[in-house]
Amino acid sequence: MGKNFERLDSVEVDATPEQVWQAIATGPGIDSWFLGRNEVDADAGVVRQSFAGYEPAHRVTAWDPPHKFSYRSDDPDGRTVAYEFLIEGRDRSSTVLRMASSAFLPGDDWAAEYEAMTNGGALIFATLATYLSHFAGRTARPLTVFGPLTPDWPRARAALLRALGLSPSPAAGDRVDVPVDGIGRIDGEVFFVNDQTVGVRTQDALYRFMRGFHGPIVAGHHLFGQADLGAADRAWQAWLDTTFSGRNR
Repeated sequence: MGKNFERLDSVEVDATPEQVWQAIATGPGIDSWFLGRNEVDADAGVVRQSFAGYEPAHRVTAWDPPHKFSYRSDDPDGRTVAYEFLIEGRDRSSTVLRMASSAFLPGDDWAAEYEAMTNGGALIFATLATYLSHFAGRTARPLTVFGPLTPDWPRARAALLRALGLSPSPAAGDRVDVPVDGIGRIDGEVFFVNDQTVGVRTQDALYRFMRGFHGPIVAGHHLFGQADLGAADRAWQAWLDTTFSGRNR
């Protein structure tokens, strides 16, 4: 059986086509808004990704800087994943970016993954748009931390919103001001929220929290500047464990 997944997003940002290309077609650029670690080998025509033990190698299918970039992977089990980016320069150094993502999810148990891709894909594109609007030309280091399993997601989400100082019905633009031991205060605003994700922008980071596909709460952050990744990893692990341990079992 299986299920096709398709998503089309578009945004106009105050960034040049060259800055948008850097964001979507270089490893450090993709690291600044996507998931895990990424490498673009234009000579070999491959995009390599690494996230939570998943290490796909995507074949580049279009390379036309700074206008079009696309790549896809085809797994032996029939699973496919593909991305296409179209860049259109506008007056006054603004750019329209269109991102098409698609996949085929094989098997009969596609529903949970389809939901995760729908909600997670919305967060990922919002992160890209926020990155281009506020951090264009800069690169961040990605940090991924897994919290405890959260089988009762509504309860876990309520705990997350309380820990971030947000209302039960948060919206983009809401302020976040929360202390994190080992890091300091996270002072920023929500840039995106849906039933399974929350994204927060500060002056030097993009913080993202999402429901993991297999049950854990996931923090997928992007840190600009000179942050100590090891210290940040330990601090966020402790924060996730304190926030969620024992509350959702």
